[in-house]
Amino acid sequence: MDQAVLVVCPGCSGVNRVPRVRLEGQPACGLCHAPLFQGRPTVLTGVTFDAQIGRSDLPVIVDFWAPWCGPCKMMAPAFERAAAELEPRVRLAKVDTEAEPGLASRFGIRNIPTLVAFRGGKEIARQSGAQDFAELVSWARSATRG
Repeated sequence: MDQAVLVVCPGCSGVNRVPRVRLEGQPACGLCHAPLFQGRPTVLTGVTFDAQIGRSDLPVIVDFWAPWCGPCKMMAPAFERAAAELEPRVRLAKVDTEAEPGLASRFGIRNIPTLVAFRGGKEIARQSGAQDFAELVSWARSATRG
């Protein structure tokens, strides 16, 4: 039997057990029936953050950003494209630090954009500053290897 991984639905935050071989096959949530992978970053809030980060077996890379930040706006299209490239092996997510100052404080975000990679609810890597698509994908693969 193939090893299953826990994947958190980006829509309802339901936890789904998905056989590893079915990750590429566009699995849907068992609760809300939405696609588990949407090819774009998942927006996280104070309510959804812990479920998405702590309950998923997939590594998650979070972009801590703000709407007024020029480098954040400049990096946004590359981050969106990277989400489509890296799913279903890595989930990309975004936290608006203006809307969620508690999350920014909790993770000691001093500069934006800041990318933080998580696995099993624990931080495994961090990178500050805007990156282009190639840099994002390369850093994400390197940070989540293992």
